[in-house]
Amino acid sequence: MNIGIIIFLAVAFVIFVMVISMYNRLIKLRNNRENAFADIDVQLRQRHDLIPQLVDSVKGYMDHESGVLTKVTEARAAAMGAATINDKIKAENQLTAALGGLKVAVEAYPDLKASQNFMQLQNEISDVENKLAAVRRYFNSATRELNNSVETFPSNLIAGMFNFRKEEMFELDDSQRQTMDEPPKVNFN
Repeated sequence: MNIGIIIFLAVAFVIFVMVISMYNRLIKLRNNRENAFADIDVQLRQRHDLIPQLVDSVKGYMDHESGVLTKVTEARAAAMGAATINDKIKAENQLTAALGGLKVAVEAYPDLKASQNFMQLQNEISDVENKLAAVRRYFNSATRELNNSVETFPSNLIAGMFNFRKEEMFELDDSQRQTMDEPPKVNFN
């Protein structure tokens, strides 16, 4: 056999193995991201199950604050109805903002804050929110790793051929970012 053909076949084989390796790595990274979002889904389901209980316990104390409760209920429904990962991210950001509004409204009701049931629900929601923050960090880490592979050379060539693209992170929306930029208000009344 001609040495040129052997070299050509060896180079072609090495390139073929590299393409398969990069493609398989991209598949693993995409699956890792989807698995990370499945973990978020578990926490979101628990959060969605607790919200009606929280709203019901608050209703008796704040009948005239029904707008706040309506926003929380509507945001929960939108979050539960979201189909894609990106839609869920947007809907969950709206729900987080609505829950923030509920927390502010609850501050005006000292009797409610002293209620044992309310305190237990608040603790459960706080626990779920902490777990949710942890799985969001993991999801964003998995997304960053996938995005890095999709955008860096030479795996970006393989990503482009097989329609891999940069994915969205689970980040704060603009309204939440503004709230985070404001200093906390401390009131001792």
